[in-house]
Amino acid sequence: MELREEVQAWIADDPDPITAAQVQHWLDTNNEEELRTSFSGFLQFGTAGLRGPHRPGPSGMNRAVVGRTAAAIAVYMKARNLTSVVIGRDARYGSEDFTFETAAIMSGAGMKVYILPRALPTPVLAFATNELKCDVGIMVTASHNPWQDNGYKVYLGGTVDGIHYRGSQIVSPTDEIIASHIREISSLASQPRGTTWNIVEEETVNKYIDITASLAHKAGALRIVYTAMHGVGTQTILQTFHKAGFLAPILVAAQAEPNPDFPTVAFPNPEEPGAIDLALETARTFDADLVIANDPDADRCAAAIKDPISGWRMLRGDELGAIFGEIIARNTSKGILANSIVSSSILSKIATHYNLDFKQTLTGFKWLAKIDGLTFGYEEALGYAVDPITVNDKDGISAAIKLAQIATDLARENKTLTDLLNEIWARHGFHATEQISIRLTDLSLVGVIMGRLRNTPPTEIAGYGVTSIDDLSKPTDGLPPTNGLRIWLDEAIRIIIRPSGTEAKMKCYIEVIKSDAHSAQIVLDQLRDPLKEMLS
Repeated sequence: MELREEVQAWIADDPDPITAAQVQHWLDTNNEEELRTSFSGFLQFGTAGLRGPHRPGPSGMNRAVVGRTAAAIAVYMKARNLTSVVIGRDARYGSEDFTFETAAIMSGAGMKVYILPRALPTPVLAFATNELKCDVGIMVTASHNPWQDNGYKVYLGGTVDGIHYRGSQIVSPTDEIIASHIREISSLASQPRGTTWNIVEEETVNKYIDITASLAHKAGALRIVYTAMHGVGTQTILQTFHKAGFLAPILVAAQAEPNPDFPTVAFPNPEEPGAIDLALETARTFDADLVIANDPDADRCAAAIKDPISGWRMLRGDELGAIFGEIIARNTSKGILANSIVSSSILSKIATHYNLDFKQTLTGFKWLAKIDGLTFGYEEALGYAVDPITVNDKDGISAAIKLAQIATDLARENKTLTDLLNEIWARHGFHATEQISIRLTDLSLVGVIMGRLRNTPPTEIAGYGVTSIDDLSKPTDGLPPTNGLRIWLDEAIRIIIRPSGTEAKMKCYIEVIKSDAHSAQIVLDQLRDPLKEMLS
């Protein structure tokens, strides 16, 4: 009866007749399984905002959830004299509806509201937040999640509650404060709605393109294959490459236009096995020099290269981070390089080699973006800030143009990206990294798995003795607490285990440092299955 009462109250308050009717049907047919799935608690802010399946009720992404979240953000804004917001969107199911639901609530709350003119990459929204001097930025996107999902990223434009945001995503305790305001909203229907907002001029989008294109200093004639992974990156990439003077990228035709069904990939994430197979096929057909891929909201950048030994292969996120870090460090006399704790230690060594400062943060670009004076930051999950002054967030468009320039410069010296990596490994040792992801059927399993590892920690893994374990929920290195374990094995092998902040996954990050790739690969092969078993 308690569930029935909660459901009936939600139906009466739902602004969307379609989702209200769906919940009513479940109620009429006593479909308790669907009701409990949709009413298992309000969506929570994770590593990158709200993210969840497109379904009715407080546990899914729908107009009612978005409206309540927007109303709560408005309460947060009013308490701090914040008065303006810019809203962007990707091309997923519901993104346009959620954008205008947010705009109506924000307008009704008396905010000055701007809306990006069309579906655009997340970095454009991050740029616009600063460019328009808005107090808040909201991006409706589920980034690289499966097609069933949507999400909501929240940015702050200035210094709020003593935190210097400068157009970056919210961090704790801001997310908890907004969540508390959501719980205080008893009725969405009682929230005033407005109809006044401004559509952002294309001039703002063009300014982002102009600045990003200027990262290229001497264009070349490399044949570069590009895939937007059915997302919103194609038009912006084409305009940026054209402005920079590069040849137009060769598009993966089947993935070039936005398509919320993501029909050619199981998961629209360049990290996932098979996701860039069509791009590699296109590269072989056109005898390309480089493959570049964005995720659907184009804030991540992946690359594949022609390895002289193994043929076409995708670069790991840490390899691309090392490439960017090395080139940026060579051309920087003073600055800060930074990455997340789950990323490779190679960047710290590059920073030391060039007498630059290095910092480490928790997982999530929202933490890297809080480093004042950041020169370059990255996380191994394909997120790179190669121009943090322009976009204080990861940016797959600027990373793409920067990579194209690096590859072009190397080609003029008859070198490749592989040659550059080999120079780095020769100086610092071969840093092999690998991520293992285990999908979970139930988020409650996260507590079970992490509890087991904490209560009965391993003493050895694949024959390598455990030398120490750091519980990241009780940090001793000055970082905020987070749910994770860092395990050190013999031979300085580092393993980090943590739940995903955006999906029902357990993640494991391995780093092995050896003199050569073959020796490192042997160790990775030994560790892989035992670690999968630990996470199962």
